[in-house]
Amino acid sequence: MLKQQLQQKLQQRLSPQQIQLIRLLELPSIEMEERIKQELEENPALEEGQDSTLDDSMNDGDFNAEEETFSEDNTDLSLGDYLTEDDIPDYKLAEISNRADRKEEIPFSLGSSLHEHLLEQLGLRDLSEKEHKIGEYIIGNIDDDGYLRRDLTSITDDLIFKAGEEVDESDIQPILSIIQDFEPAGVGARDLQECLLLQLEKKEPTRNTQLAIQVITTYFDAFVKKHYEKIQKSLNINEEKLKQVLHEITSLNPKPGNSWSEVSEIAMNQITPDFIVEAQNGELVLSMNQRGVPDLRINREYAEMFQDYTSNKVNQTNDMRNAVQFVKQKLDTAQWFIDAVRQRQETLQRTMQAIVMLQRDFFLTGDESKLRPMILKDVAERAGYDISTISRVSNSKYVQTNFGIYPLKFFFSESTQNESGEEISTREVKQIMKETIAAEDKRKPVTDEALAALLKEKGYLIARRTVAKYREQMDIPVARLRKEL
Repeated sequence: MLKQQLQQKLQQRLSPQQIQLIRLLELPSIEMEERIKQELEENPALEEGQDSTLDDSMNDGDFNAEEETFSEDNTDLSLGDYLTEDDIPDYKLAEISNRADRKEEIPFSLGSSLHEHLLEQLGLRDLSEKEHKIGEYIIGNIDDDGYLRRDLTSITDDLIFKAGEEVDESDIQPILSIIQDFEPAGVGARDLQECLLLQLEKKEPTRNTQLAIQVITTYFDAFVKKHYEKIQKSLNINEEKLKQVLHEITSLNPKPGNSWSEVSEIAMNQITPDFIVEAQNGELVLSMNQRGVPDLRINREYAEMFQDYTSNKVNQTNDMRNAVQFVKQKLDTAQWFIDAVRQRQETLQRTMQAIVMLQRDFFLTGDESKLRPMILKDVAERAGYDISTISRVSNSKYVQTNFGIYPLKFFFSESTQNESGEEISTREVKQIMKETIAAEDKRKPVTDEALAALLKEKGYLIARRTVAKYREQMDIPVARLRKEL
């Protein structure tokens, strides 16, 4: 039975300006510098320099910069409120909020991206125009790990219907084979097995290499499950030879694209921190890194031009009215951007102040055991902002301390209790687990049950399933997969 029903629902819409401000909050320092440069290039009404107060007369007529209140103190900016085409679904907030315990990946540039590197190699091959286009499209579908995770049928369909190329799957495979011959070895593989084989086939054909190819080709499932006895018996080799073969395989790169994106010491030096916290004589000094953020102001010539236009409202032609509208729009946009940058700086400052206050002991000592449990809600309550705002500010931001540069996500962790009922950071528990696993006998790796028992002995009442969750968050495989000969 069909039923009609009236329902009253109160929803809050965010203005385009508020949405843009939210996006500015997410930008790290480097990207914010680029955003400001872009705005300066595109808007002639905006310029660098100390802000100057315009004459009251310049606020007459039609020039009244739209005054938007960007503070979120009394506004719940949950992502479900976005109702425009730029909507961001609610799951994104949950995804951002849950990243705190994950391995931090620090973006940096090594001069050229993986895709640029592959395209350079493609340009060196003697290919027809059609083959080159196919190669470009395949490379465009290779992910940051170096894998081609889309099947060839889908790529063929895309080339036919989107790129207008008359191709079939038999045209794609030869070009993919060419790309799979590129550096880094293993790039363009469809799965791990193919990735390892591509690398092995490029190595010198020694006895160990040939055996390694046989293991990956014929006994890959046993290799993944670490059923080494089965492999040794099937290949009819002794344990020492098996160790050599396994070493040949485990020295390969399961993610060949990482050589263009993995974190290194050199890259760490290229990170531009958004904040600087210095410990001086038992006191903490917080400052914003404003090195690439210039002072902004309204261009006086543009403001005076607008004043001239509006002072002569009699007998204005259509061209003059259009000019007035154009100048007004540029002035309004410039004023909004100035206010948005100022609001962004204030929001970042207050958020970082809250984090420093909550993690004061760590910033004074650099001792990770001093980190207290802290979640987004804790910072939001102290800073006076919505949780979603704290999430955006914390994303992709870094702070320089006396003890190194840290991503803001580093300071967030859930809490657990010890046997005395005291709240402790899960980071403390994870550190013990990490050290225990690092020191384990790889012939008999420590199981989750054993880790839980060890933690209990140390006064941490952690269930086995919680130990498993923490281990997975640290990207540590189960004991069976850590086993070595």
